[in-house]
Amino acid sequence: MTVSLLITLFLIGFIGSFISGLVGIGGSIIKYPMLLYIPPALGVAIFTAHEVSGISAIQVFFATLSGVFALRKEKLIHVQLVIYMGVAIIIGSFLGAYGGKFLSGETINFIYVVLASIAAVMMFIPKQGSEEIPLNQVDFNRWIAVISALIVGISSGIVGAAGAFILVPIMLLILKIPTRVTIASSLAITFISSIGSTVGKVLAGDILFWPAIVMVIASIIAAPLGAKLSTRLNTTFLKGLLAVLIMGTAIKIWLEILS
Repeated sequence: MTVSLLITLFLIGFIGSFISGLVGIGGSIIKYPMLLYIPPALGVAIFTAHEVSGISAIQVFFATLSGVFALRKEKLIHVQLVIYMGVAIIIGSFLGAYGGKFLSGETINFIYVVLASIAAVMMFIPKQGSEEIPLNQVDFNRWIAVISALIVGISSGIVGAAGAFILVPIMLLILKIPTRVTIASSLAITFISSIGSTVGKVLAGDILFWPAIVMVIASIIAAPLGAKLSTRLNTTFLKGLLAVLIMGTAIKIWLEILS
């Protein structure tokens, strides 16, 4: 790996993770197009859709692991919810991640387009949970939880994402989980999802380990910085701008698929 590629990957990981921490959206949705288009534009490398999804998967694994450690002392994780959704999502993410090897790059890009469009819309949905009731009194529909987690796991596993940007609105708006419980529990669920995605991508041979390591180091440094700065800024405009950029990327990929 050349010095120029190393610097490029670090900057992609740093900028993508900083933005994701700043506006509260999954990092893979941001980093996927950056990895796909920036290295070839600079003439330092060309990554396939399979390789990009593999790099994203292992980066998400370490990012969510660090988040789980940060919340491990909080009494906000709904264990039963994590078990139901976690089992479903790890099965789905493994199937999606490993099954992605049988899909064309165009198909993987198309799935990214769909997920990116959903993510852009989700950024404008008010993240207000139900009444803040005690953790031991929080209830939810088991079937909806399992089926939604399975679908999210399959689709996000294909592109190497953990699916938090879709899980959080589902938990808040459909399952009616309180906001603080949703944030803590979704992090645990997406960590479980990232295990399935990472194992699936490793078995599929889609992970380039050195680029992934560089991205992991950059994300560990940048994500907390973005999250800390977000508490001091009004991020509404930034979310709107990011949504436009994500949709622009989705349209670009869509046009490439059709051409």
